[in-house]
Amino acid sequence: MPDDVFKALSDPTRRAILDELTERNGQTLFEICTRLSSKHGLGSSRQAISQHLAVLEAAGLINTRREGRYKFHDLNAQPLEQIVSRWLKPQQPETGP
Repeated sequence: MPDDVFKALSDPTRRAILDELTERNGQTLFEICTRLSSKHGLGSSRQAISQHLAVLEAAGLINTRREGRYKFHDLNAQPLEQIVSRWLKPQQPETGP
């Protein structure tokens, strides 16, 4: 899973999507496209953003839920917390042989 997370984070558009979901969770594709266009000047198509969202979802960085005909995207920071814990908060200090 960390490889998928690093791959997902390697793209600036996907990082911008995560920034937007951090600012306001639970957005639809239309809302995310609008915010990326107005705040970041990104003119990506809805299909391109949808593909970026699929990569983020496959990496576990976002969760989706359907309500009626709308699909909402929510940030899931748990994979990022695992990465931070791996290097910044190790649970067991290394011991010498």
